[in-house]
Amino acid sequence: MNILAGEGTLDARIQARFAAIDTFVFDLDNTLYPQGSDLWPQIDQRITAYLMNYLGVDGLTAYALQKYWYERDGTSLRGLMRQYAIDVRDYLDFVHDIDRSNLARNQRLADAIAALPGRRLVLTNGSKMHAERTITQLGLDGLFERIFDIEAMELVPKPNSAAYEKFFAACAIEPSRAALFEDLAQNLIAPQSVGMVGVLVGPQGKGHSARAEGADFVTDDLAGFVARIVRVTRNSGT
Repeated sequence: MNILAGEGTLDARIQARFAAIDTFVFDLDNTLYPQGSDLWPQIDQRITAYLMNYLGVDGLTAYALQKYWYERDGTSLRGLMRQYAIDVRDYLDFVHDIDRSNLARNQRLADAIAALPGRRLVLTNGSKMHAERTITQLGLDGLFERIFDIEAMELVPKPNSAAYEKFFAACAIEPSRAALFEDLAQNLIAPQSVGMVGVLVGPQGKGHSARAEGADFVTDDLAGFVARIVRVTRNSGT
């Protein structure tokens, strides 16, 4: 487990940061499931295929547009919408029509999330259908109060601050009492600016510097870190 270094023990820092937290928010893709999974590569390929079909361009052009729009707008969908009157639901259904059978159930993560002392929600730039099917495949169904997806964000994705503002208002969340678990450091910037605890989830060896990227903690073991939050907060009586 790769955790932000600092003064004091890890347990003390967890207790200090999570003592008042009663809402736990999880990103979906590459956070609730391992980043080595084949799910995101499948989605990536489906987005390219959609752009090829819709725009009538070759694969290289479609892929270049896809990545340009993603970098500029947060999602390829939002970039596409700037120029074309597409059927959003058709797009979301198409790009998330993937095979999840290689994704293993994660009982360790299920047990850890179930034990968290507070509300549990999912905040994703993907579709609700994709989140529900993926959560079920992981064995995490029934653990989350709500899935707040890209349509609930009115198609304004993370890391745009408006996405978080809609989420906070719709779900009655006080940011200073909430924590966000994310695989993308840029998606922690806006929430941390309003008081959320930020946990960057990702494999070791990718240059994840929590202090540089704005996270309070970095972990390559989500289940282990969540279980540690549960243990520390229980032992401290919070």
